[in-house]
Formats: sequence, C-alpha cells, structure tokens
Amino acid sequence: MTRRAAEYFHVLQDRITESLSALDGAGFREDHWERGGGGGGRTRVLEDGAVFEKAGVNCSSVHGELSDEFAREIPRGAGNTFFATGISMVLHPRSPMVPIVHANLRYLEKGDASWFGGGADLTPVYPRPEDCAHFHRTLKAACDRHDPAYYPRFKSWCDEYFTIRHRGEMRGVGGVFFDYLDDDLDRLFGFVRSIGDAILPAYLPIVERRRDAPYGERERAFQAIRRGRYAEFNLVYDRGTVFGLKTRGRTESILMSLPPSARWAYDYDPEDGSAEQAAARFFQPRDWV
Repeated sequence: MTRRAAEYFHVLQDRITESLSALDGAGFREDHWERGGGGGGRTRVLEDGAVFEKAGVNCSSVHGELSDEFAREIPRGAGNTFFATGISMVLHPRSPMVPIVHANLRYLEKGDASWFGGGADLTPVYPRPEDCAHFHRTLKAACDRHDPAYYPRFKSWCDEYFTIRHRGEMRGVGGVFFDYLDDDLDRLFGFVRSIGDAILPAYLPIVERRRDAPYGERERAFQAIRRGRYAEFNLVYDRGTVFGLKTRGRTESILMSLPPSARWAYDYDPEDGSAEQAAARFFQPRDWV
C-alpha cells in the first residue's frame, strides 16, 4: 500500500497541476526536496497568475522516528516509527468571487497500525448557494459509490473539524473530512481515489462560473478578512500543519497553504444589510444537498 498510495498521489498531482495551468495560463514552479531523517517530496506552486494569486499542490512521502511526545498524541499504533504519503492542495484565487479550495489525502503507518485520512472543503468569500450545492453533491456522489453512509458521516465530521472554535464559525462551507479509516485498506484506497478524482469536477465549474464576475476594493478588503480567518485555522487547528512541523518536514511546503496576503481588522463588524454580513450566515453547518 505504501507504493500504491504514493504512486496514485503523484499521478493525481500531475493531473491537478496540468488542469490548473491550462485554466490559469501560468505554469507551476516545482521544487524537489529531501527530509532530514527520511523521505521527501515534490512541491508545485503557482503565484501571481491570472486566476490564482497563489496555488500550491504538494506531494510527499516521508518516514522516520516520531518524538516520544508527538507519538503519544497519535491514537493509533505502537512505537515511534512512521511512514506518511499524501497530497495536499490549497488554491487562493485572485478574485474574491471565486472560492478558496483545499484538499488533502494521505496514507499513514505508525508502528503496527495503518490508515487513510483526508478530505476536501470549500471556502467562499461571497458564498453562492448553487456553488456550495454543486461542490457537496459532487463529493456526495463520490462517497455514495462506496457507502451511502459515508457522505453524511464525513460531511458532519468536516463541519466539526473546520470550525474556528475561538470564532464560533466554520472556515467555509465544508465538504467531507475523514481520518483513521483502517477497516479494509484495499476498499478504502478505492474510496480515497474516488475523492481524489472528484476534486477537479467539484471545483473547476465554480471557477469558470465566477472568474469574470466584477469586484472592487470593498470585495478585496473583505477577501483579506476571510483569508485571515483561513490563516487562523491553519496555524492553530490544522492537523496536517501540526504533523508536518512536528515531523520536521519542509517548512515552505507545509506553509504553502497560507494566503499571499491577509488582514486582521480590530473588532470587525460588517454593516447591517451588506453582502458581507449576509456571507457570515453561510459559515455555519447546513444541508447543501
């Protein structure tokens, strides 16, 4: 499974970056890196494109020894040896009318345990119900091909996980999230591939629909506020960020998920009746399908 999962994640990285380059018209910078202690990865980043202000798609396979403290925090497997392979993608569009999207898929081994984790979620600045519904329905179809119980379970898990608890709001409008799936690795690998194959169909139609929508300085200012919320989640709560930093991964690749710019306005409160105030209603769990 270590070989099969790593090979799929590399192929998926190629497919995603080729599609995004064709959409944007700009190419990705590619860095190959090695991790001190074992393994390495391939990071691809696009900056200052026509559609994406910053887009990162990272693929890695790393192994080695966890610290005693961090090993105790992982509720699977005995011992400190680990192997992890996965793909992580975060796209920050230039237009505030195009949502941010994140996806992560991973396979891990620790001692005698092995499991899959990951998911995908959408973070609009100005949410549009039809976009949110399309994203969720596409992921639901991918889940339903394997188990009709998956989508409601993993959608609820996503709503809970991607909540900025100190704000009392979700980072965006969710999607699916799962972790520590280990009951049948071959069957689960098929499910993970279905989620990976659904990422572009879930997101690209939204980009095409919103990329030419007009916006001005007001919308860019609100985008910076929402990007600040995104950064707060990633730096305080995100498991992938914590895992990468605590296993001495490549810092530039781990923090590629952060937006190119963000803003924290003191005691921000959008004016009554504004589109910005209306957007806040969407950042709570709701049924999209």
